[in-house]
Amino acid sequence: MWEAIGHFFTAVPFWELLLIFVAKIIEVTIGTMRIILISKGYRKQGTALAVVEILLWVFIASSVIQGVSETPIKGIVYSIGFALGVYVGSFIENRVAVGKILLQVISDRVGADMIVRILRANGHGVTSLDAKGKDSDRTVLMIFANRKNKETIISLIKDADEKALVVANEVSILSGGYVSPWRKLAK
Repeated sequence: MWEAIGHFFTAVPFWELLLIFVAKIIEVTIGTMRIILISKGYRKQGTALAVVEILLWVFIASSVIQGVSETPIKGIVYSIGFALGVYVGSFIENRVAVGKILLQVISDRVGADMIVRILRANGHGVTSLDAKGKDSDRTVLMIFANRKNKETIISLIKDADEKALVVANEVSILSGGYVSPWRKLAK
């Protein structure tokens, strides 16, 4: 029995298993990024990633499928590489943060005025709307921004008014409006 277990883990050289594992992580990470880029409207970049992804897939899958019944450890390593690739791809996408968001902030009048001053001083466009809350008058602020700036903007809002309600939504279409000249240069 121990001999069979030993053979199961040593039938394939370690370097080959490592190559399958790492290549699969890279392939699935690229696939995750490709799907996200295409869904955000970056078709050319997504198409370029698709070519690399399918090339990797063809070579990795063929090396695993060939002889998988004699060496099932290849399939196991391939599967673990796939799962880790999904995680790594989503982690990278979160760091790159492609796309736009709409932040909606609900605050009392005093807090909203302070938030508006701070955000505008930092180069962010803010639209302010009067609103009626359950118990008092409120102000609703709308801020369009790059997704990668979300945490910074929320931090500025919370520093100005820690009681402010903040809602963030991804935006698929954005046309017109105010964009700071400095922000245009940063794109």
